[in-house]
Amino acid sequence: MAGQGDYEPLRPDVILAFHELCLARDDGEWFMGQLDDDGSVICWASYGSDLAEAIRSL
Repeated sequence: MAGQGDYEPLRPDVILAFHELCLARDDGEWFMGQLDDDGSVICWASYGSDLAEAIRSL
């Protein structure tokens, strides 16, 4: 979770960017986060395996 200091690294196989926000898929689960200028992503929420639900949450 953002701001907690202890981050769990993800290895996404897909990243969908929507301006500053993005969805990253790791092990079939979609995470919402922010895409930084250096290419890193900090995710703060998981939306499960349903891409349509994750997109509606943007």
